Amino acid sequence: MPGRISGCGIDEAIKLRTVSGVALSTRATIDCPTARALKTWVERALKPAVGSTGGGVSGLRIAGSYACRSRNNQPGAKISEHARGRAIDIAAIRLNDGSEISVLKDWGRSTEGRILRKLHSGACGPFGTVLGPESDPFHKDHLHFDTARYRSGSYCR
Repeated sequence: MPGRISGCGIDEAIKLRTVSGVALSTRATIDCPTARALKTWVERALKPAVGSTGGGVSGLRIAGSYACRSRNNQPGAKISEHARGRAIDIAAIRLNDGSEISVLKDWGRSTEGRILRKLHSGACGPFGTVLGPESDPFHKDHLHFDTARYRSGSYCR
């Protein structure tokens, strides 16, 4: 999948609709390593953290995947990991009872907030970068996961 600006594009892009039985609100266009990391997170963090809350997990509300753009859409910034198909943004967890746990509304609240914090920390490892509402104003309404790798290990904020 070629990009419109230098540095964008994905080799062997895939479009996910579900991951380990969890439906995505919109197809996520990402690369294979990012899809594998997402599968690991769904199985090892998402499903255990949510447990039977709301009847269990039914889906993820996706806020973003592949987009040929700079970091945080800021002019002059470096190319985003989204522009390489190595990132996915999650705005909410959909539950079987029809309710959802929203990053924007529930971060910092009791039960839902604890679940979101577990999901955030559980992404550190499978993903190289994990950003949430406490990282910066750009991530107040979603969890950003990408597979960028750093010498010092995962970057989780």
